[in-house]
Amino acid sequence: MNVLFDGLLKNKELDAKFAEIPSAGSSRIFTYQDLIDATGRFANALIDTGVQPGDRVAVQVEKSIEAIILYLAAVRIGAIFLPLNTAYTVSEIEYFLENASAKLFVCAPERKDEYNSLCKRLGIKLTTLGVRENSNTDAGELFASAQHADKEFDTVSRSEEDLAAILYTSGTTGRSKGAMLSHGNLLSNALVLKDYWHFSSSDILLHALPIFHTHGLFVATNTTLVAGSSLLFLPGFDADSIIEHLPSVSSMMGVPTFYTRLLDDPRLNQDLVKNVRLFVSGSAPLLAETHVEFEKRTGHRILERYGMTETNMNTSNPYDGERKAGTVGLPLPGVEMRVADAENGSLLTDGEVGVVEVRGPNVFSGYWKMPEKTKEEFREDGFFITGDLGNVDEDGYLKIVGRAKDLIISGGYNIYPKEVELLLDEQEGVLESAVIGVPHPDFGEGVVGILVAKPDYSLDENKILSNIRDKIARFKQPKRLIVIEQLPRNTMGKVQKNVLRDQYRNLLTN
Repeated sequence: MNVLFDGLLKNKELDAKFAEIPSAGSSRIFTYQDLIDATGRFANALIDTGVQPGDRVAVQVEKSIEAIILYLAAVRIGAIFLPLNTAYTVSEIEYFLENASAKLFVCAPERKDEYNSLCKRLGIKLTTLGVRENSNTDAGELFASAQHADKEFDTVSRSEEDLAAILYTSGTTGRSKGAMLSHGNLLSNALVLKDYWHFSSSDILLHALPIFHTHGLFVATNTTLVAGSSLLFLPGFDADSIIEHLPSVSSMMGVPTFYTRLLDDPRLNQDLVKNVRLFVSGSAPLLAETHVEFEKRTGHRILERYGMTETNMNTSNPYDGERKAGTVGLPLPGVEMRVADAENGSLLTDGEVGVVEVRGPNVFSGYWKMPEKTKEEFREDGFFITGDLGNVDEDGYLKIVGRAKDLIISGGYNIYPKEVELLLDEQEGVLESAVIGVPHPDFGEGVVGILVAKPDYSLDENKILSNIRDKIARFKQPKRLIVIEQLPRNTMGKVQKNVLRDQYRNLLTN
């Protein structure tokens, strides 16, 4: 038995629709039987390239249903799937290929010339996979091979402990680390989410997320597969396209940016989303203001949850029950969570801020080729130290206040950026903020607030500083406020505070 592949596709109605891919004037439809046949063809095509069970298949391709089929085919042959951000450069890709000792690299057809010499030097087989928009589109060499391959394939047996994927962390400090995710990690999380979020074969999920990340690839796709649901599969977020298709779906998963952009569109109203039962947000914090405004406009309370590359999903606001704005909910069934002192691991009481630690079948086994780093990140009792700072309220709901590495220590005092950000976000004309610590000649670090103004507003640094002066302790108050057009974010919408720290590191020392 192949734990993940068999688990994802168990007991499905084979003629049921798996995915619909809208295109100009028409749509492509894939049934579950189409999916099984296509994964068989792709599996045989992968075997023909020389890939064997346990080999790493690295993939940097544009979003397409064929890319999902490639992921499932890699799992089916017992290989280890390695999805890579489409924005990565050749030099960045070199690190991942070399570090993972990849056997095969699949890139977009238009980028093959960029990677030829690199793959030859590393001794890695190179092939291509494109987006098949029509019969004249170059869908790549792997697609062409799969078209001529047999659809029958004897799925390779894999256990719960066998690796299914390696996902590299974003690498905001030092080199990216490869999180090793097993068949059991991925399947257990998908099954829990299916039940917790009430997914069934009648659901249609609007999928506009990238698929090189755990959110779009594992949370959205795997949950759809185990439930026998359908995907409305869009190439990415486009407000017009989302609004066009919202009336025909039952659920949507997105990042906070999706929801803020929809709120900017006057077409978003209750009638538009009358058929939707669930909106989920994750991958970055959702402002409480966005949560409240979305409910006013649509009647829906967004369900916010919390996960990581290393763990998939850990907590979620309940499907049935109170969804608290500003929190990421309760531990999922089977997941243990606690908040501890970052230094000595001692458990903290409700309300105290500490590092969030989790343990469960969803938690990865460690970092690829980094045994010492793996040892550092786990407590002796098996709890994984997430590096996220949070606290638990009286009802058991978790609130994330920042990353441990984002903690500001000024004059010996700990400052949690989220506390200051919430205050800045309340100020008139402020759309959003990011608070960072930068070198300070007297205090070690000084607090700096980076602000984005709402349209047609001009922000006054001194006025805002005056407004917040009596609301937080003096040591927490920003030494400076900087107004910029937009905050730097990664592809999943997370603010890249490391970029801001680098940009403004000399602000208080000059």
